[in-house]
Amino acid sequence: MLPPLPRPLPAPITSAVPRSVRRRRWIPFAQALLGAALLAASPVRAAELKVLTSGAFKPVVAEIAGRFAADTGTVVTLDNDTAGALARRVEGGETFDVLILTPGALAELQKAGKVGPGAIAPLAKVGIGVAVKAGAPKPDIATPDAFRQALLSAHRVAMIDPAAGGSSGIYLAGLFARMGIADAIKAKAVLVPGGLVATRLVSGEADLAIHQISEILAVKGADLVGPLPAAIQNYTIYAGALAPRPADPQAAAAFLARLAGPDAAPVLAAKGMQPAAP
Repeated sequence: MLPPLPRPLPAPITSAVPRSVRRRRWIPFAQALLGAALLAASPVRAAELKVLTSGAFKPVVAEIAGRFAADTGTVVTLDNDTAGALARRVEGGETFDVLILTPGALAELQKAGKVGPGAIAPLAKVGIGVAVKAGAPKPDIATPDAFRQALLSAHRVAMIDPAAGGSSGIYLAGLFARMGIADAIKAKAVLVPGGLVATRLVSGEADLAIHQISEILAVKGADLVGPLPAAIQNYTIYAGALAPRPADPQAAAAFLARLAGPDAAPVLAAKGMQPAAP
């Protein structure tokens, strides 16, 4: 008896679908796979912030920016200048995400629409101090009279040029006038347009430097003698605000909150500053 003939195999299911239709169905699926692969291969772009800060507050911003970047992956670019110069730059249209200035300067810029309408956040305050080159004898500055005598005894006195818009330089010019020694100091002044005044001690250009305490502590090779006597001390208050249209509003707001938060307190103390609140 002959074996039964084999039954024909069923036609492939896809044979009923025209090739052109199968191709059209495959293309969107392939495109979706390709898009997913490209997305997985492309790194997520980190947020980027441009922060403009007054020079005296830069050491604080730099340290907190490093921690913020480590925690969030945000790239923080710092640019510092005197308070007056920063205000002029922003008035001239320079872009930024976060701006750190005195409260008064921020309020004026806010009125002009150069700063966002949100609240201006107080950040810190810092007093003015006196410095000498590391290892040099420290003069007595415990009283206004002793401070006056230390100035008159110095050969060269370094300070921020008041014309540059630095808050300490503007205050000191008025203080010297009230103390009756403006002309004497003018003859021996080393006027610094911006940056760290105490570097002039290290370079030998001056034997006494007067600047914000945070700026003095930032200079290796300079010794802080102490703050100005309380009767003639002047505190500069720093505050922060956001741009009218930050490139990344969420990241900018988070960074400003970090600067104003409790985590900033030990950084402020280490940099010679105090919280803005009394």
